[in-house]
Amino acid sequence: MSLGKLYGVGAGPGAPDLLTLRAKQLLERVPVLALPRSNDYSRSMAWRIVEPALDVPDSQKRLFLTFPMSKDPARVKPAVERACDAMQAELERGLDVAFVSEGDPSTFSTFIYVRQTLLQRLPTLHVEVVPGVSSIMAVPAVAGLPLADGHERIAILPGTSGLADLERTLQHFDTVVLMKVGPELAQLKGRLEAAGLLANAVYVSRATMEDQRIEHDLAQVDAERGDCFTMVLIKKPGQAGVLLGDSEARKHV
Repeated sequence: MSLGKLYGVGAGPGAPDLLTLRAKQLLERVPVLALPRSNDYSRSMAWRIVEPALDVPDSQKRLFLTFPMSKDPARVKPAVERACDAMQAELERGLDVAFVSEGDPSTFSTFIYVRQTLLQRLPTLHVEVVPGVSSIMAVPAVAGLPLADGHERIAILPGTSGLADLERTLQHFDTVVLMKVGPELAQLKGRLEAAGLLANAVYVSRATMEDQRIEHDLAQVDAERGDCFTMVLIKKPGQAGVLLGDSEARKHV
């Protein structure tokens, strides 16, 4: 029997109606869904996002796969291996498997490791990625800010490690997006204050979800830890408006 096909499907940033039509159609017809969760007892956030938008058959199988929220390879790698064991069993039965990724499967996603591992095991495996609406686009949309205009340059950093070279990044980019900001939120606030950019930062948690939170004053959130759905968007006064010759626009970005 030939192998099934592996799909990496973007669930979008959180609102079910931001699931793309292609993703919806695929998730409703694929025989197996692979749904990541942070521990064995929590609900899959990916499934929480897509379930209201889908009309799935009773015969569809769902694999709830645990991936710990950790940067320690000693914890992450075994979890990826176990998840791939479960998916490989279905693929070798000739069944297509769709791994549902929060946001986009190519951006800071566990699917990247899943894909790499399964291709090492099954070199002839056919893989297709269905992109999702990324939180990188959703956050500026709900915050009421342009992500980039004119000649502005964008940098996207993981919150866990992006602070190490934040100052240098801010020197070379007009917009900096820090994703998955967690315990480093207080340190980030201090660095932005030192750089004179605290007022240029916007905090967004769970963009497009029912419990979305937007703060244009980081002082309101300095006691919070944040989570993997927390992002900070930093916009320097830069080159916005230059294509219209609007110097005043630059002063108020």
